[in-house]
Amino acid sequence: MVERKNGVSATALKALQALEIIAGSTSPLSVQDLAKKLNSDKTTAYRMLLTLQSSGFVVRDEVTKRYSLSYKVVSLSRNLLAENEVTKLILNALRELVSVTYETFHYSVLNGNQTVLVLRVKGNQLVNVDFQIGDCSPLHCTAIGKVVLAFQDVRFLEEVIASGLPKMASNTITDPDELRLELNRIRSQGYAIDDHEFSDNMRCIAVPIFEGNGRVSGGISASGPDSRFTFEKLEELKKHMLTTSIDLSRQLGGIPWST
Repeated sequence: MVERKNGVSATALKALQALEIIAGSTSPLSVQDLAKKLNSDKTTAYRMLLTLQSSGFVVRDEVTKRYSLSYKVVSLSRNLLAENEVTKLILNALRELVSVTYETFHYSVLNGNQTVLVLRVKGNQLVNVDFQIGDCSPLHCTAIGKVVLAFQDVRFLEEVIASGLPKMASNTITDPDELRLELNRIRSQGYAIDDHEFSDNMRCIAVPIFEGNGRVSGGISASGPDSRFTFEKLEELKKHMLTTSIDLSRQLGGIPWST
């Protein structure tokens, strides 16, 4: 029997949580591993795995008896990541930035209380911060997270603050009032910088991309080791990225921050 609370299937939520855990693991998981991460008993974990295996979303290694993600999950995002006209415009903008800066650029979108990287164009720098498609970032301590958060409504911001602002690195903003001031600055200047807020050896810069009705659901970012991403380097990147933010926003029917 499926347990329900307020119309939500607890069993389905548990199965989806199991899928997220398997997807986030760097190695295949045993039933015991999943049970521990789910904070459940082995019988429940096994049922979740059996369901996911039966539906084709996880596979079981018959030798190790461990479970890993199957390639069927790729089909879920096929249409979302398809190279439609919007995607083409964004990729062209990223490629243009790469061509003039030689850095790697990412396009990430808001997904719940984090951003997820959906498009990436690699530069030719030998030393990079190697973020991958599908990687998620917190909103309060990353350049891309802050630049997207800055243009959300107040209620959403307060929900993010209420959920906690965990310290990730030496300069992470953990005070709600300080974060509000930082987001005000970002709204006025049109870009965000992460200076040792997510990692103590990295700096990042990001700009918002405006869509119709002033909505900001994503943005463009670049990250690098602080030895190369100096403040002088960030200033140089900022000029190119602000131009791209304005141009791409207009192409997508949005009104850029500077106008």
